[in-house]
Amino acid sequence: MNSQYDGGMRFGKAKSVTATDTQLPLVLTEALEQLEDGALILANSDAPIFASSKIADLGVLRDGRIISHELLASIRVVRRTNVKHEGIFQIPRGPIGDGKRDLTIVISPLSESELVLVLVKDESETVRVDAIRRDFVANVSHELKTPIGALSLLSEAVLGATDEPEAVKKFATRMQSEAKRLTDLVQEIINLSRLQDTDPLQVAHEFDISDVISVAISQCETNAEARNIGLTAGEIDHATISGNRDQIIMALSNLIENAINYSPDGTKVAIAAAVEDGIVSISVTDQGIGIPESEQARIFERFYRVDPARSRQTGGTGLGLSIVKHVANRHGGDVAVWSTPDVGSTFSIRFPLVAPDTELEDMK
Repeated sequence: MNSQYDGGMRFGKAKSVTATDTQLPLVLTEALEQLEDGALILANSDAPIFASSKIADLGVLRDGRIISHELLASIRVVRRTNVKHEGIFQIPRGPIGDGKRDLTIVISPLSESELVLVLVKDESETVRVDAIRRDFVANVSHELKTPIGALSLLSEAVLGATDEPEAVKKFATRMQSEAKRLTDLVQEIINLSRLQDTDPLQVAHEFDISDVISVAISQCETNAEARNIGLTAGEIDHATISGNRDQIIMALSNLIENAINYSPDGTKVAIAAAVEDGIVSISVTDQGIGIPESEQARIFERFYRVDPARSRQTGGTGLGLSIVKHVANRHGGDVAVWSTPDVGSTFSIRFPLVAPDTELEDMK
């Protein structure tokens, strides 16, 4: 490789340069492009003379200039003192709104020139995951305390009513209900933990969507029959998807059970699937109580309940829909809801299809 660079910097000692006369070594810019972090190089002005492709997604630049006054001030300090600086900076997500990105930024002087290297790493996802983890632990603690506390009080009531058979029967029935609620909650927490342990697309298997829909419906029939709720499945298009079959069944079962639990007795829940543009969309439609528009954005959050009293009555754990969303996201899909109060809801979960050539290979 030619080591000469016209009017620019060579490895080792470098001269003072400006943004207009700098030509950076190709090997340097190529190396910076390979980094997971975004990279900027600035000369003795505040306009970058190099920005890696990853910088465009981090919101650091606008119209070719750094938008954070705090970051600019730190860059000037590093240029003046020739001392490396590292810190977490908050950068606006857009020109409007209060959304911020949490960026870890390392600012380093390059040799004896006035060039400054800025490495940018987006910590927003890490911060978000840590916040979710903390909230999850707090919520689990709260959710477990409720049935455990109820069981403790009910057991005391049973002990105090040993001479009253009817009272003992009443308290014992409530104990059974709380014990089931506790069991369901623990199982949902286990399910969610298992979903987070493995990537379903790294060890994926192919299967037909009609098969998993049939299994999910059969798992929910007992609950539907007890409520005289009809489960109807429309014509299901042939569609092969790839991933974890058990996780897909779990997600569909949660959607169907959710529809049953929030529907009046004697109504219907319809399940349908359609294929369009390489995507299969599975919908679950009920004639239930519906969801206010103001609540729809939050129903996929862990432990979030539109009506906590209704959830306790139906045995809901507050984790079912978050599991659905997690399964969809982990399989490269998504989930959405359309709902009108007192009319009903339709949940739609979508997955990408296996490429046609892959399907043909499997049939050989």
